Amino acid sequence: MSSYAFFGSPVFARIILEKLIANDLAPEVLICNPDKPFGRKRILTPPETKKYILENKLPIKILQPETKDDLVKISEISEIKKLKFGVVAAYSKIIPQSLIDSFPQGIIGTHPSLLPKYRGASPIQAAILGGDKITGATLYLLDREMDHGPILAQESMDISDKFWNYSRLQEALADACANALIRTIPLFSEDKIVPEMQDESKATYTKKFTTEDGFVDLANEDPEIIARKILALNPDPGTYTLIKTKRVKLLDVSKQPDGSFVITKIQPEGKTPQPAALKLPLK
Repeated sequence: MSSYAFFGSPVFARIILEKLIANDLAPEVLICNPDKPFGRKRILTPPETKKYILENKLPIKILQPETKDDLVKISEISEIKKLKFGVVAAYSKIIPQSLIDSFPQGIIGTHPSLLPKYRGASPIQAAILGGDKITGATLYLLDREMDHGPILAQESMDISDKFWNYSRLQEALADACANALIRTIPLFSEDKIVPEMQDESKATYTKKFTTEDGFVDLANEDPEIIARKILALNPDPGTYTLIKTKRVKLLDVSKQPDGSFVITKIQPEGKTPQPAALKLPLK
């Protein structure tokens, strides 16, 4: 099998990386974000993917470019020059075309939606907010446009049977991306896959959600829409409401046997998270 580089930093990428390594598909190089201060004590902390490699003492070279220029120069490093392709999962930086072109077979992108649906930054949140019954994972070849390149493989997932929040769905879709890669990498490395262009007429786009998107009107919004917001937008940017002019974070929600929705965890302004039983709509 051809050797490759893995681009990715957060938990989503770590889940994929772990499964690839467990299936004898370890990359030769990890490219991830720089270490960053974390917590109240501002302790310098590595990205999740780097942490996994260090914890398991794996013989994988780690590169942490800080700037776009650093990323461009990666193609000049000897360990990168000998690689055939890359795999990117939640890397969070735009990979320059010159770096993509430096890999003879290009770079495989992983995306947690069935492209061309939900291109962009927030496909997992968008699926929950939209009440989708089906979602999935897509592998595609990176090109100059966002989530636009030809598709190598897809894996569908029925999400109608569970009450999915962001964290659980992120983990499941990372697992789906990993499964698709495990099937695809051996064939791709031998040029046995013919990429298929995306249908541009079906393309939809997501946005990066802001704090304002997380506001909830407990009395007037549809209870199911409120529940979807709480499930989709926690932990980031979070959901909140105003109760007697006080800001209250809405942290969790459950669906009752009768189909109603109950907010089960809140955090009043200036206090710690606490259990709740706020049945929607709140009168």
